[in-house]
Amino acid sequence: MTLAATSVASPEAGPDEAEAPELPSAIPARNSAVPDTVRRRLLPFDARRDPWSWAVTGFVVAVAALVRFIGLSNPPGKIFDETYYAKDAYGLLSKGVEWNYKDNVASYVVHPPLGKWLISIGEWLFGYQDADGNVRAAGHLWTAAPELGWRFSAAVAGTVSVLIMVRVARRMFGSTVLGGAAGLLLALDGFHLVLSRTAILDIFLLLFILAAFGALVADRDSRRRRWLTAMEAGLDPTRLGRAGRLPFAFPWWRFAAAVLFGCAVSVKWSALFFLPAFVLLILWWEYGVRRTVGARHPIRDTLLDELGWVGMFVVVGALVYVASWSGWLLTDDGFYRHWLADSGRPEPPVIGALHNLWHYHSEAFKFHEGLDTKHTYQSWPWQWLLLGRPVAFYWSNTGTCGADSCASEVLLLGTPVLWWSFLPALAGLVWLGIARRDWRAGSILLMVFFGLAPWFWYAIDNGRTMFSFYTAPALPFMVLAVVYVLGAIMYPAGRAAVAASPEAARKLADRRLVGGVIAGAYLVLVVLCFAYFFKVFVGDIMPYADWSARMWLGSRWI
Repeated sequence: MTLAATSVASPEAGPDEAEAPELPSAIPARNSAVPDTVRRRLLPFDARRDPWSWAVTGFVVAVAALVRFIGLSNPPGKIFDETYYAKDAYGLLSKGVEWNYKDNVASYVVHPPLGKWLISIGEWLFGYQDADGNVRAAGHLWTAAPELGWRFSAAVAGTVSVLIMVRVARRMFGSTVLGGAAGLLLALDGFHLVLSRTAILDIFLLLFILAAFGALVADRDSRRRRWLTAMEAGLDPTRLGRAGRLPFAFPWWRFAAAVLFGCAVSVKWSALFFLPAFVLLILWWEYGVRRTVGARHPIRDTLLDELGWVGMFVVVGALVYVASWSGWLLTDDGFYRHWLADSGRPEPPVIGALHNLWHYHSEAFKFHEGLDTKHTYQSWPWQWLLLGRPVAFYWSNTGTCGADSCASEVLLLGTPVLWWSFLPALAGLVWLGIARRDWRAGSILLMVFFGLAPWFWYAIDNGRTMFSFYTAPALPFMVLAVVYVLGAIMYPAGRAAVAASPEAARKLADRRLVGGVIAGAYLVLVVLCFAYFFKVFVGDIMPYADWSARMWLGSRWI
């Protein structure tokens, strides 16, 4: 694999451009009128240049799958909010809507159904058992420990998100090494691991937001490839009107991003926080490519060509969201399903159902706005990246561990070495992004901002009850921030210096060697820290003294 061809950014790059890898010799220049600098900036990273890419990806994904699936049925029973979501998932599976079997009525829930539909896939495959031990559904694939049924889909989502992380990071940074590092950091993060082994909604939200971002990155590359092809065929971007712009082509990657964003909103409404980020990325990247090719009016052309596609993005996302409520819309049993009729008002077909769905949403929104009930494990946004108050999903002091006193816990705790790197990495990202004018730094910061800033607003505005797992969809982008800084350490910008003299080339090689050692040492520390806390992430029983030794921040973690 070629390491030296990759750099995190170039000081001489344009405001939306990072230094591109050297142009593969197999790609000829069909039109010498396209300057080499423009060609490099338009040419997407060539995935075929590294035959080890999928081997690295497979190794990282295998590590992620092993720690997520082995012992997945431990701890026994429903932990934390599984008591709600596992039951709701079975209601969707059997009734089409969330159902309270104790009272034999529809349940009132305040989150959209897609995440619970996904949980129900595992229950369909492996069976479901209620809190009283009654087997309500036998597994179609295999009847095993009932916990496997409701946790299976979360483990799949967590593993797939690691796969996406490797490929997105590799595409963004142009390096299999950095792509593998990003995937490994996510795979060995305790916060991500606990969410991947628990039947709650946040791992699905994380998956869809990351996948939507990845689809937009692929869309960016696709659009730039089209510009290069068109210019090689004779397109002159400096011409006015349609003659200087690309011919029509449907942006399939952007459409996929819209579908994935709609899926994210269909898991939790908080996905809407990322809508401005996605819209800004689309417009910013399109403006950037027009500046690169020399369009006369890049802002005007971007708005003329892309606002319609932005509208498509929103409409497709909304349609996917409404479709996720199909179980509620196509049955008569859902909560508020016939609110108009029950209120003595006319309920016309279709329109009446949508009116009832709107009323459901208005009531659920009031619930979220007024959620201020105190909770033992609630925390504030300024505590999250410092691991100031993790959430205990499970605790037991029973069992045999070879000591007089034992403990078993599932603690939603990020791997400390990794999480305590986030703030320095974000600060470094701001500095490097400004100094090098790198689109990757800005994109990562934008996603982190819209993932976290709204929660600061809610905390200051109304003191809403919050938990650390609200950071979940921002987590992959904080990992990307760490990897970006590692890349800056490993691959300092200096291709021009290499061409200047052999001495400069030797110094750059030494710098890269030192950077590689530093980055490798950091990864080893994260792995060791993850291994040390692993039992606390998966609920393995241990002597109480060993458990207590892992409570580094004392009462804040207990």
